[in-house]
Amino acid sequence: MWYNRCTIMEARHTIHKLLRNPRQLFLIDSLGAGLTLFFLLAILLPFNRQFGMPLHILLILAVPALLFALYSACCFWWTGTLWRPFLRAISVANLLYCCLTAGLVVSHYSQLTGLGVAYFVLEMGVICVLVSVEQRAIRKA
Repeated sequence: MWYNRCTIMEARHTIHKLLRNPRQLFLIDSLGAGLTLFFLLAILLPFNRQFGMPLHILLILAVPALLFALYSACCFWWTGTLWRPFLRAISVANLLYCCLTAGLVVSHYSQLTGLGVAYFVLEMGVICVLVSVEQRAIRKA
């Protein structure tokens, strides 16, 4: 119980820090998209039988992940005080990526393994949390 309270308090502290410096969200977004790209190409693609998502779908999902990683990295380095529209754009793009992923999971559900479903649901959950923090930063600033 004590550990859970500490973890929640640390998460809140981290979110408040991000809200005070919202440009850091671009860095987190870029690293997250890069991690997604890594997982898609280096883990899900070669170990496709363990996850079940068709190879061409994984490649389709890799393209926006690459673009999001590059976009967010550029925004982190080059946006100054006018960061809000750029954060709004990547936030909407992340939400659309979640919708695309959800649609692909539903349409290929019969092929997916439990591990595949778990991976995509976890990824969508993480992205939704990030979108929530990004939207809070946009509203707060």
